Amino acid sequence: MKLSGLHFLLTYQCVRECDHCFTWGSPRQTGKMTLDDIHTYLEQARDTRTITSVCFEGGEPFLLYATLLQAVNVAASMGFEVGIVTNAYWATSQKRALSKLKPLAGLLESITLSSDLFHSDQMGSQQVGYAIEAANTLGISTGTISIAQPEVPGVRAAVGQIPDGGSKVMFRGRAAENLASRVPSYPWENYTRCPHEDLVEPGRVHLDPLGNLHICQGIVIGNLKQAPLKAWCEQYIPEAHPIVGPLLEAGPAGLVKRYGLDHRDGYVDACHLCYSMRLALRGRFPEALAPDQMYGV
Repeated sequence: MKLSGLHFLLTYQCVRECDHCFTWGSPRQTGKMTLDDIHTYLEQARDTRTITSVCFEGGEPFLLYATLLQAVNVAASMGFEVGIVTNAYWATSQKRALSKLKPLAGLLESITLSSDLFHSDQMGSQQVGYAIEAANTLGISTGTISIAQPEVPGVRAAVGQIPDGGSKVMFRGRAAENLASRVPSYPWENYTRCPHEDLVEPGRVHLDPLGNLHICQGIVIGNLKQAPLKAWCEQYIPEAHPIVGPLLEAGPAGLVKRYGLDHRDGYVDACHLCYSMRLALRGRFPEALAPDQMYGV
């Protein structure tokens, strides 16, 4: 597996508790990455000789502002292209947005802002507007992530990274519990492939505060507290992974078939079936389906 990007989940904690969140972000969540760990992980990313970009997200990364500033500085000094994903809760005025982003000017390549009706009562919140204005002033590239309400037709689904602009809800995590009842379901046998992730060569993976390496949020392929990133990349055999293997064979329906799992007749989308079956398998594969935070525990 050759990676070009590494996304740091600095924390599972967030100021909000959005219904669509597949990392179960919440003010009550636990798990924060230390600066020592970030240094170690960045060195491991450099050692792969293939990773060129890193992104700091969460949860909400600005809750660890001092750590975030140092992490961006270190990553930029090591030659990585650096990005941040945030909900802009901190941009309560133009002045405050500038003060938060000014130390990142010249270091941060891009900042991506969550802007949708899950994060605010209007599509373009005032905080997002202030953050975009401040970033433009400082020469920082901006983008937005806007997840459509479940009932909105004609919205494209994310493949790999969530694209700039609009995207469908992926019904995993909190969305599987809070939003699935709002849209029609379809026979579980239909879901014979993973439509969102390349599980063989994903390009980028997510790294959480506990050292877990996620090929898809909640599906762990290694832990950097046990072995370095380069080693996990070299020894990753997708077909041998207890969750990835069945997904490659027959998608989420493959989990049902391989493990003989109880299931409903219908699910909203592939993520909904996959997440539901992973919940049922956590006791059998605790290291592969981790951590508790990704499953609302």
